[in-house]
Amino acid sequence: MKLTNKTLTWLVTGMVSLVLVASATAQSTKERTGKVVRIKGAARYSTGNKVWQPLKVGVILRPGSVVQTAADSYADIVLNEDATAEAVSMPRPASSSSAASAAGGGGGGGNKAAEHDVVRVQNDSVLALDKLTATDTGADRVTETELDLRTGSIFCSVKKQAAASRFEVKLPHGIAGIRGTFVLIYASGKIIVGTGSAVMAYPGDGNKMNTKVIPGGFQFDSGSGDYGPISVPLLSTIQSLSADTSYGFSAGPGTQFVRYETLGREAVNVGRATVSPSAPPVIPPPPIVP
Repeated sequence: MKLTNKTLTWLVTGMVSLVLVASATAQSTKERTGKVVRIKGAARYSTGNKVWQPLKVGVILRPGSVVQTAADSYADIVLNEDATAEAVSMPRPASSSSAASAAGGGGGGGNKAAEHDVVRVQNDSVLALDKLTATDTGADRVTETELDLRTGSIFCSVKKQAAASRFEVKLPHGIAGIRGTFVLIYASGKIIVGTGSAVMAYPGDGNKMNTKVIPGGFQFDSGSGDYGPISVPLLSTIQSLSADTSYGFSAGPGTQFVRYETLGREAVNVGRATVSPSAPPVIPPPPIVP
């Protein structure tokens, strides 16, 4: 039986449409969110309308949100994979030498790998969540994370990413790209890399943009240009932060937040997160940059 040109055109058009639909499905992009899993002290947030609300454990933060912490306070945010996820399912840390390695040796090599992306907004800090997306390419999951650190500092625990993924932190005078795993960043332009690596792009003389690669175990200050290995006390701080931002979630309906701490070789459940008082925090207006 012969096929007419009209029939052939219809078949080809149908096949092309199916390929396009399959490609679009395989590369569907979803919005990610941030979930507040722990607060110490007082903090507040805005959804971009400059109307501030007290920040509490369980609050879901979407792109456009701004978080501010008070003195002697911090807030831990887990970056979820899509807008519908109430919490990321995190496995209990293994009770093995890998779990014990959080207290390990120098050069940034003693920390374990991050299971999920966690950002701790440290005291007296303002952080905006500019972009949080995840795209399924069919072969991999590509995430794009763009944060804006306006004042203060943040500690980032970044999981292993796909090659095309981006985790960037905008600063008042530069931008930091993080490839993992444990990184402490200051709005002033100082970056401390416990493990993994980071790249700092910052303005130089004239219109020139400088870049600096910072490997694990090193620190860099774009303001002064100082670069060198992390001191033992500072490395201990990074290791402490990495252990303190290791989170898990109990399974089943009505999932409740739990936190684990590594004691020797055992990962011990130390209970639910500490919730800050429900009273609105007293914090002066933040220096928000448009």
